[in-house]
Amino acid sequence: MLLSEIASHLGLTLPCADTEITGVNTLAAATTSEISFLANPKYADQVATTQAAAILLAGKDAHLTPRALISEQPYVDFARCVHFFALPQGSFTGQSSQVWIHPDAHVHPDALIYPFVTIERGARIGARARIFSGVYIGENCQVGEDTCIYPNCSLMADTKIGARVLIHAGVVLGSDGFGFAPSASGIVKFPQIGHVVIEDDVEIGANTTIDRAALGQTTVGQGTKIDNLVQLGHNVQIGQHCMIVSQVGIAGSSVIGNQVILAGQVGIAGHLHVGDGCRVGAQAGVGQDIPAGKDYSGTPAMPHGTFLRTSMIMPKLPDLKRRLHRLEKELAALKEQLAQKEE
Repeated sequence: MLLSEIASHLGLTLPCADTEITGVNTLAAATTSEISFLANPKYADQVATTQAAAILLAGKDAHLTPRALISEQPYVDFARCVHFFALPQGSFTGQSSQVWIHPDAHVHPDALIYPFVTIERGARIGARARIFSGVYIGENCQVGEDTCIYPNCSLMADTKIGARVLIHAGVVLGSDGFGFAPSASGIVKFPQIGHVVIEDDVEIGANTTIDRAALGQTTVGQGTKIDNLVQLGHNVQIGQHCMIVSQVGIAGSSVIGNQVILAGQVGIAGHLHVGDGCRVGAQAGVGQDIPAGKDYSGTPAMPHGTFLRTSMIMPKLPDLKRRLHRLEKELAALKEQLAQKEE
């Protein structure tokens, strides 16, 4: 693409001579036909040495280069720019003869179905959906239009997938929730007869598992993005436009509000509520409700400011212990001297 075309698409002003752009790259690796960006001041010194044809950066950094594309959101605009050069995965077209489709399933003629896909009774596949090899789609599942399901995913019965959803390899949707009732004669399985609903524009990372509800439904709201290796228990409700980072685990029946960010390895106990707009720091262990708009960190999770103050104290604890032990000995000696004087 011409640099002027990119600037026009992004709604930015072209500051330098027009040129052909063949791709995108980091500041360090960009060539004279590629575009790069600066969003983290840590890399500002690379602007002077990069060969990039143009650099997306904020107005405050415009003085660093005559090849600046000024943006209020350099990272966001660079992400949009990458879309221009991102090639879709896969080269298969049409619908393979090496699939098994139940006679009572409905597959839109415009859907792309790779070899070795199984589509069970009552399933419905929308227009322009792309289903890669090794995918199992169970009874009465629904896959919306323009949704892409990468290889070796499993959609168990009654799973509902909206439009423009991206599901990465190895995802399991609708597996049984962990529901058991202890009894005198042993552990009795609680049948999981609910289902999973994934709303429009959701992305689900590789090897993530989302359990079907025991009763009712497990839901992931519109526009939410889920990283790899995430576990959502039965009846969990995730709001809209959340970001759930790798290795998060959410136990059954917890409710996550809209625009919540859960950093890596956050654990949330069952039957809790995390309010709209909350942010929870990496490896936090949440055992209580969190009000809307709050930042929490640590285990047990606490307000982020409290966590920072606590973190500063932690390395000093060994020295504080020694000082406390010394003070206790001094206090005991003073008490003994006082007792001797009183005698």
